[in-house]
Amino acid sequence: MIESFTATEGVHVLTSAFPIPGLGRVPVNAFVLEGTEPMLVDSGTGVESDEFMRVLSNVIDPRDLRWIWLTHTDFDHTGSLARLLAENPRIRLVTTFLGVGIMSLASPLPLDRVLFVNPGETVTLGNRTLTALRPPTFDNPCTTGFYEHASRALFSSDCFGALLQEVPQTAEELSAEELSEGQVFWATVDSPWLHKVDRDALAAELDEVRKVQPAMILSSHLPPATGRLMDPMLASIAAVRDAGRFVGPNQAALEQMLAGMTKAA
Repeated sequence: MIESFTATEGVHVLTSAFPIPGLGRVPVNAFVLEGTEPMLVDSGTGVESDEFMRVLSNVIDPRDLRWIWLTHTDFDHTGSLARLLAENPRIRLVTTFLGVGIMSLASPLPLDRVLFVNPGETVTLGNRTLTALRPPTFDNPCTTGFYEHASRALFSSDCFGALLQEVPQTAEELSAEELSEGQVFWATVDSPWLHKVDRDALAAELDEVRKVQPAMILSSHLPPATGRLMDPMLASIAAVRDAGRFVGPNQAALEQMLAGMTKAA
């Protein structure tokens, strides 16, 4: 079920919680930024597209959107993208050269409606100024988040995501242990290369994010968090290097699961 709520003035969250059997739930978030040129950040999952469009329509008339910022091309971020582009010819898409290339393999983008923004570049879209950045963890090479200067919100894409037993509306509602364990586990699944990264190089990347000093952190896979959680959330990422590696269920476990499902039926 997709729900919507206001994270901070002029910024709305569209969220669902995707269940991972036996492990917990992962939030899947998209965001609407109000303004003179309203923007949607990502577009949910394909399997929830009808519900996503319904909930989006309760936040903003999709015909009023002028921009979609695509943080990356994974299926949990592009679910209603083609539909929105088809239904509103005035929407333009913010992505990268690589993002266009990846999308061309499944749903080619109209190049005359694309705006390339690379990490480090700053753009003004209506009355909002956004600085693109590469978050310190990611699972897709075209990942591009951004810092929105008016709200002082950091849109971090998959970075800072967490696997949770129950998904609250804000990260502050989680205990320190729930937040840390959820983030570490998520990162071992989503960014397993962190186990191999140089410790000092990772620390330097985390320091660059710390310098942003956002008032709010809006991750694609974590309830909205205030900036006061930045240090413990960065510490969780630093801890992934020495955390246990994720190993998914093997074929025997799958067959046991299928047998259980057959018996239950």
